[in-house]
Amino acid sequence: MSGTPSTPTRDGTAPDGGGAPAYRVWAVPGIPEVSAGDDLAKLIAAAEPGLADGDVLLVTSKIVSKAEGRVVRAADREAAIDAETVRVVARRGPLRIVENRQGLVMAAAGVDASNTPAGTVLLLPQDPDASARAIRDGLREALGVDVAVVVTDTFGRPWRAGLTDVAIGAAGLRVLDDLRGGTDAHGNPLSATVVATADELAAAGDLVKGKAAALPVAVVRGLGHLTSADHGQGARALVRDARDDMFRLGTSEAVREAVTQRRTVRSFTDEPVDPGAVRRAVAAAVTAPAPHHTTPWRFVLLESPESRTRLLDAMREAWIADLRRDGKSEESIAKRVRRGDVLRNAPYLVVPCLVMDGSHTYGDERRDAAEREMFVVAAGAGVQNFLVALAGERLGSAWVSSTMFCRDVVREVLGLPPEWDPMGAVAVGHPAEQPRPRPDREASAFIEVR
Repeated sequence: MSGTPSTPTRDGTAPDGGGAPAYRVWAVPGIPEVSAGDDLAKLIAAAEPGLADGDVLLVTSKIVSKAEGRVVRAADREAAIDAETVRVVARRGPLRIVENRQGLVMAAAGVDASNTPAGTVLLLPQDPDASARAIRDGLREALGVDVAVVVTDTFGRPWRAGLTDVAIGAAGLRVLDDLRGGTDAHGNPLSATVVATADELAAAGDLVKGKAAALPVAVVRGLGHLTSADHGQGARALVRDARDDMFRLGTSEAVREAVTQRRTVRSFTDEPVDPGAVRRAVAAAVTAPAPHHTTPWRFVLLESPESRTRLLDAMREAWIADLRRDGKSEESIAKRVRRGDVLRNAPYLVVPCLVMDGSHTYGDERRDAAEREMFVVAAGAGVQNFLVALAGERLGSAWVSSTMFCRDVVREVLGLPPEWDPMGAVAVGHPAEQPRPRPDREASAFIEVR
């Protein structure tokens, strides 16, 4: 797997012409210590002047960071990690798994205190894909060759012990090999197979590179069919979108993330809502605290378009009647009624209800009022659990209070017992767009300490 390679092949067949798929990988000796401002392409070209079209160059991110001046003074590495962190995914003791500014989920945001002078830390390249493009362009200029470049870094992986290199930047490479739509050797259709080619190459290069051996660059030859004439998508395409990340949530930090990132969603796609996901959210809702060991929550699921239309039409009539009694103009009424479109446009509605079964009666107005407030708070806790659980199911939601203004109408249309109190309605669906950032709220502004 190392040593001087034979004549390159661009189609992945053995260099000896035997036809069996094969490739060669070797580390590049002679790369000097890299400093800020160094031209990596020239350093690599001098160390490996025999690069050929179709080669894949694997470059450790640390030398890219050094060349780009990403060495910073930091007496406290934790402060540097904080500065590079977008969100905390998991934490155990001092170890943090975070999403960093490059969108990568990794330990310590990629901040490294090794292979750098004492009192400094090494940050990842600011834009690893751009770094890969610059090295590729520089090698084309220096050697007249068309190679692919992959910038690599070391990652741990969920459920697997040990570390491996993965691609964090790429240029001139098909980083993902989408096999969907093809068939396997038995003729079975491939419906979910997308191979992370860039990560596979990064791991292959890691077998011959090494921190201790001062071999930060490797070359793969014989896989030219994976390269491309243009720069390609870059390694950013390997970062899974949040909506498709089934493992985005899970630890206590991720639960907190679900709470803080939940948004009110008012625009939905036509994609159907999985009733099972809603039922799982209800299961989370009914774990909320409640007084006297009661279960004061009921959730009415409006799964058919007919039930939703019937309810919303009746509520609209009741709302218009109330507004007319208030003396509102027809123009004002029409504008206010349009605000209810978030419920009408949602593919799924849920009406949470409060029941007071198990409540105490004291015969004292003050204590009876406090008793009801206890149950209302418990109902709100259940609704919040429900909304957060929907977010965990990758569903958007909007809680709207309108059913509380016409409870008799809601009970009549839905055929609910008289003791069920509708506590608003929740629109549920797949968000039609990315949520807007929430305005910053400083927690200290809501805290009083005694």
